[in-house]
Amino acid sequence: MTAHYDGIDTPIGAIYLILKGSLLAGVSIWQEPSGLKRGPVPACLAGQFRSYFEGALKAFDYPLLAPEGTDFERKIWLSLFDIPYGQTRSYKWIAERAGRPGASRAAGQALSKNPLAIVLPCHRVIESGGGPGGYSPSPDIKRRLLDLEYYYSLHPARI
Repeated sequence: MTAHYDGIDTPIGAIYLILKGSLLAGVSIWQEPSGLKRGPVPACLAGQFRSYFEGALKAFDYPLLAPEGTDFERKIWLSLFDIPYGQTRSYKWIAERAGRPGASRAAGQALSKNPLAIVLPCHRVIESGGGPGGYSPSPDIKRRLLDLEYYYSLHPARI
């Protein structure tokens, strides 16, 4: 299966969508993928990202390539789908969902390897005390995504 990518402009800067065949395999914020050729992404996929940033899309439904990782990492990533749009959960909560209640730090490490940022909404995971915690692209981007979702959860988009 050949891979390619293309970038789209968003309110948080450039996002690069990586496809393998017709499946979304990765989302990179700000960092252009190396070693891959540029190629078009389906208009419906780019449209889903536009709709997300306009507050009209709460969950992506484009077909994904299952991310590669350890069993624990995959459990962490899948648990992200259980966090509703506009809400947050703690690292402890996500570790418990993956069956390892004492593994909050390991959960954070797994989240830092999330290949499908935004689609697998790791930005919705925060510290138990309410602090934002880490985010690989940048803590500022995490805050902006949380603010965007919180705003649109209170004021639905009229698109």
